[in-house]
Amino acid sequence: MKLVELEIKGISFSETQSGTYALILNEMEGNRKLPIVIGGFEAQAIAISLEQEIKPTRPLTHDLFKNFASRFEIHVKQVIIHKLLDGVFYASLICERDQIEEIIDSRTSDAIAMALRFNAPIFTYDTILKKAGFTAAISTTNDRKLSEDNWIQEFVTEQSKQTNLPDKLEKISLSKLKTLLKKFVTAEDYEKAALIRDEISKRKQ
Repeated sequence: MKLVELEIKGISFSETQSGTYALILNEMEGNRKLPIVIGGFEAQAIAISLEQEIKPTRPLTHDLFKNFASRFEIHVKQVIIHKLLDGVFYASLICERDQIEEIIDSRTSDAIAMALRFNAPIFTYDTILKKAGFTAAISTTNDRKLSEDNWIQEFVTEQSKQTNLPDKLEKISLSKLKTLLKKFVTAEDYEKAALIRDEISKRKQ
């Protein structure tokens, strides 16, 4: 399968959904863009690395990992976003030490944060770009042409709605709660998963 190199175009925040951001990746040789919804902490980890003028006084988690890896001569060669399943992107860190290459599974946001710190290239497969990417002008189902910014806002808002925590968890059936728990764990939204877990635990007491 064909690999396509990506670069970070920027981070866009949702104007309607607090704490929700879209990381926008752009193909190096083309105009397709890949939006990935991330949370506030993930956005901060990426933004700090992009903003050269902001230097934390103590190493943040990704900086600590980078320092640890460098101390033991482990180098991140590249990042590959290799799968898109149920709206969740999956990525791998391709690492090397003593000319031995290892592949390490990673959340996509973490992989990109590490790629920035190691100056490593970011790739995805052309099939993923065809499935989840967009160009600067998009035709929607009602044939409206949206600007890039408006399309991103609609994308982030729609994605956020799909991952919103339902109101009044105590009124939801146990089987539905277990389904929601699996959904949020799969989406790697562990904060919401923990709230659902707590509600399930209360009912078992």
